[in-house]
Amino acid sequence: MGIQKPAWLDALYTQKFFVGCSYHETAKKNEKNVCCLDCCISICPHCIPSHRFHRLLQVRRYVYHDVVRLEDLQKLIDCSNVQAYTINSAKVVFIKKRPQNRQFKGAVNYCTSCDRSLQEPFIHCSLGCKVDFVLKHYKDLSPFLRRCNTLTLSPDFLIPQDMGDDEMTNETPNSTIVDSDEPISWSSGSSGSENTISMAYSSDQIVRKKRSGLYLCGRSANKVSDEDMATSMSRRKGIPQRSPLC
Repeated sequence: MGIQKPAWLDALYTQKFFVGCSYHETAKKNEKNVCCLDCCISICPHCIPSHRFHRLLQVRRYVYHDVVRLEDLQKLIDCSNVQAYTINSAKVVFIKKRPQNRQFKGAVNYCTSCDRSLQEPFIHCSLGCKVDFVLKHYKDLSPFLRRCNTLTLSPDFLIPQDMGDDEMTNETPNSTIVDSDEPISWSSGSSGSENTISMAYSSDQIVRKKRSGLYLCGRSANKVSDEDMATSMSRRKGIPQRSPLC
């Protein structure tokens, strides 16, 4: 008797996705949209640090159905003859069956399991339909399974992080980038210790200074006079005047 279904495939088919995570009920963005293939459970983005060394498969949503990227799924199982759809320039495959009550006239191909109309040359509308077809006719999934020791999330997957106000900004309040041919160093002291970092900049870099919410950008060859600086600093919007009553 061959392999019926691997544990991760059964979890992908039976676990609930896009529901709130019971471990992070009060956290934002706590929907379960990742399947841990090693633990065989659905997890939310806040659970990922605890599963960072496991194989993780992101689950997406398309027309109220769970889908996965074809590129990721092909690393685990042969997806040939399964019709894929395009979402945001990425091809995805439905996980579960999608029975269709009425067949379209003129359709040439139909799903082998749920009779859904398909494009040529596909014969399965979802991963579940292909698995059922293989088990029914071949009684063994092992020729279609692929060895996959590592599976990571796509670079566009956002993991929530608790960040302070200073970490959320690209620049610190007192940051200054100065153009110079000579090396420039910054010193930061903490508990009596000082760390100095020296970096060299070319003469073509942009001079950028931040003073009282004012940004001045220009080449090092263009000098900004003190008079222009004072004029720019004192330039503010006037106090709005109320129109006279008639």
